[in-house]
Amino acid sequence: MLNLTGKNALVTGIANNRSIAWGIAQQLQAAGANLGITYLPDDKGKMEKKVADLVEPLQPSLFLPLDVQNDGQVESTFNTVRDKWGKVDILIHCLAFANRDDLSGDFSNVSREGFDLALNVSAYSLVQLARAAKPLMTEGGSIVTLTYLGGVRVVPNYNVMGVAKAALEMNVRYLAAEMGPINVRVNGISAGPIRTLASSAVGGILDMIHHVEEVAPLRRTVTQTEVGNAAAFLCSDLSSGITGQILYVDAGYEIMGM
Repeated sequence: MLNLTGKNALVTGIANNRSIAWGIAQQLQAAGANLGITYLPDDKGKMEKKVADLVEPLQPSLFLPLDVQNDGQVESTFNTVRDKWGKVDILIHCLAFANRDDLSGDFSNVSREGFDLALNVSAYSLVQLARAAKPLMTEGGSIVTLTYLGGVRVVPNYNVMGVAKAALEMNVRYLAAEMGPINVRVNGISAGPIRTLASSAVGGILDMIHHVEEVAPLRRTVTQTEVGNAAAFLCSDLSSGITGQILYVDAGYEIMGM
């Protein structure tokens, strides 16, 4: 039976009730995990209030600001986690960003700054957070990130984010090799297209969703809850022999050819 009672789970990347991270947080809490939620701070505090109101029913024991482009804030956040929890069992990485202009047109037009930004926020941040969490994962644990098919195949209007996801998937493998000896497993979930705030930046996202509904073996796309269930599985003892893997939760779309 899937049971996360007594596990401390730090979840990043919740922006609203369409976020895949939100679906994951709900399923972890339903399985008994003690949640810590991070949010991306802004000058007016709007995001803090928005996310706080959303996650209140989950009763997180920690609610912390986290901007991965701010090294000092990352350090402060994990210091608080250490002081309040003492240990981390689960780290959920749901962070990605690229400039909208870099998600359309010719891929070769991406600027150096845009390329660096996408790789920094979407790929390097997993390394950054895993490094910060590692000393706190004293009883082993699980790290799960979100990727997409555009990291291994060309997807229209995905452009630089595809390169970032490719890097992210290699990060999963290298981190799994590094952290395996301390019984920390690292895996990624490659979810099918879901209409979220992040995916809305990808041109033609609705066409992509309709295409999956027509072509995928299950003749539909997936929900945040289904991705959350997969994440809960990867965070549980039921997946104790799985690490360094990319699990496709996409209604089977990935297996299809023409």
